[in-house]
Amino acid sequence: MSESVETLLEVTDLSVRYGSTVALNGVTLSVGVGEIVAILGANGAGKSTLASTIAGLVPPVSGSIRFMGKSIDKLAAYQRGRRGIVSVPEGRGVFRDLTVMENLKLGVVSQKLGHKYGRESISLDSILARYPRLSERLKQAAGTLSGGEQQMLVLARAMLSDPKLLILDEPSLGLAPYLVEETFDEIKRYADLGISVLLIEQNVAMSLELAQRALVLSNGNVVASGTTRELSQNGALMDIYLGSVDSLQSHGD
Repeated sequence: MSESVETLLEVTDLSVRYGSTVALNGVTLSVGVGEIVAILGANGAGKSTLASTIAGLVPPVSGSIRFMGKSIDKLAAYQRGRRGIVSVPEGRGVFRDLTVMENLKLGVVSQKLGHKYGRESISLDSILARYPRLSERLKQAAGTLSGGEQQMLVLARAMLSDPKLLILDEPSLGLAPYLVEETFDEIKRYADLGISVLLIEQNVAMSLELAQRALVLSNGNVVASGTTRELSQNGALMDIYLGSVDSLQSHGD
């Protein structure tokens, strides 16, 4: 990471086990303010485990996590959320039986709980102006939205929480190609607003294009890290850990 970028998140020697299975083994990474860092690797590499551990949903067996210069190792997930770590898990996670407006109001509640930690208010009107398709469906049950609209709803709800760090786990999964591009454009706009993004994605090519830096995991181990330009030029790395270069434009599960 560039020396001029203020560090927001520092993860050091993080290890996680599920019983006798090693899910993460000594993972170290950092994310700067307004920076997009991609976490890449095949299925089962440990990407989602890393996201869940940072969010406070999975306890590590060793290692440390610092956020805004302070240790958050002993904080529960909801306490990390109040400080500005907002996680959007794979599968979108809308409350299907609630209306679009009710889903959005959950983000407002989270925002209010975070005020004591210096997080500012974001108006619902400003979010709806950003997502006009949602403003037309406020009384509609979230479960009846299209896949792309559900993704918009999850991102809008996350933005209402006023995140400092947004953890996105497979945000493009199952979306049509034009919606994938739209989603990645929106992620870029978040970074432009100063929001840091930890991006977990199977779409390697677009992730390398969007992010400034990336980390490649294999069986819970960091096998490569660096700027996305450096990694994208490493053909052997692409072939071994991320699939052949010819297949980078395809989006696997």
